[in-house]
Amino acid sequence: MVALSATSQADPRARLREQRGWYFYDWANSAFPTTVVAVFLGPYLTALTENAAGTSGFVYLLGIPIRAGSFFPYVVSLSVLLQVVLLPITGAVADRTQRKKQLLALFAYVGAMATMGLYLTQGSAYLLGGLLFVVANLSFGASIVVYNAFLPEIAEPDERDRVSSRGWALGYLGGGLLLVANLALFTTHESLGLTEEHAARISLLSAGAWWALFTLIPLKTLRSRRSVHSSEQGVTVVTAGFRQLFDTLRASRAYPQTLLFLAAYLLYNDGIQAVITLTATYGTEELEFEQSTLISAILLVQFVAVLGALLLGALARYFGAKRVVLASLVLWIASVVVGYFLEAEATLRFYLLAAFIGIVLGGSQALSRSLFSQMIPRGQEAAYFSLYEISERGTSWLGTLIFGLTLQLTGSYRSALVSLVIFFVAGFALLAVVNVRRAIVETGNLPPERV
Repeated sequence: MVALSATSQADPRARLREQRGWYFYDWANSAFPTTVVAVFLGPYLTALTENAAGTSGFVYLLGIPIRAGSFFPYVVSLSVLLQVVLLPITGAVADRTQRKKQLLALFAYVGAMATMGLYLTQGSAYLLGGLLFVVANLSFGASIVVYNAFLPEIAEPDERDRVSSRGWALGYLGGGLLLVANLALFTTHESLGLTEEHAARISLLSAGAWWALFTLIPLKTLRSRRSVHSSEQGVTVVTAGFRQLFDTLRASRAYPQTLLFLAAYLLYNDGIQAVITLTATYGTEELEFEQSTLISAILLVQFVAVLGALLLGALARYFGAKRVVLASLVLWIASVVVGYFLEAEATLRFYLLAAFIGIVLGGSQALSRSLFSQMIPRGQEAAYFSLYEISERGTSWLGTLIFGLTLQLTGSYRSALVSLVIFFVAGFALLAVVNVRRAIVETGNLPPERV
């Protein structure tokens, strides 16, 4: 039996309506990490950078030589380093204001517009492409902070594994359906009178349009709650948000198990995000697959991940979310090792590996989100989810940085891939010692007598 939550007194029908609307932001924004981050932008931005690099294979920023193949991983890392500053402030401000829904709209539409702007990048305009991606990824991360902060408000603690898993499942389904359309466009581009480059640009444009269109559903159904923080005369929301951020960082020391979980998550999710972000580039540059093969493999991941999220969510009811996540990390390690030994153009084995990844992908992320939602104090959901989001989908920085540095030093994509194993091993080791029940008690979400 758990303590009464903020949702306990809510009309169940109204709560269910909000949950259904909430699911659709996963549906809307998943176009960005799938079509843009996982499939098209990595190879496309790398091609733009290679055009600018010429025969040397390097571009120069402020006199610093950068291998063309390393530019995209570095841009991903830069965008997340900037999020280290932006997202905690976003979370603190969201907790102080009654305008969470408006903040969600702001970040979603800035991100969607920047994504659609990628259509304009051509030739050797790699800097424009990198800048637009940074803006889009920053906005994506900020919108997810606000979106995740709704979870404790719309779902009881014993509902959150289910609600979070359904959101992830619907997100993978939505991202997958758009990818189907883009795959059809890309594979038939010649018959449509389009170049391969133009088809890729249209696909990037479609992701931003999809994101913008379906964001209307959660904006119609979600509602902002009254902040539990008292207003301060003469103090702006942003100033108060900064104060709350510092207060949150100080107060977080009282929740050591929550911090330990967060450290574990930041490590293993960096590995997950690096694999998602760089699979297309690895497949193109090392395994020599055609773009259509990569798109169809990632499409396979999307649809298998729908079932994987629901399956692992169901298993969590019997074995506990922590045990299921730990098991998924073992499978992630196996996936990276298998990827290292894949031969060039081994298409069937690549598809089998993609299906295997799909099973663990959605569940490991959905259960991590619902588990963390029970380890944070009431009224500070967005502030804590901002720290969580720093390493969320498509926003990994350390993993992509290590991948890029390993590639630059060795020139080997295989060595760069296997370097990611350390993130899963370290994350597993930390998560294994997290005491989930103690974390829930420390944050006041479960009375000590119920432990």
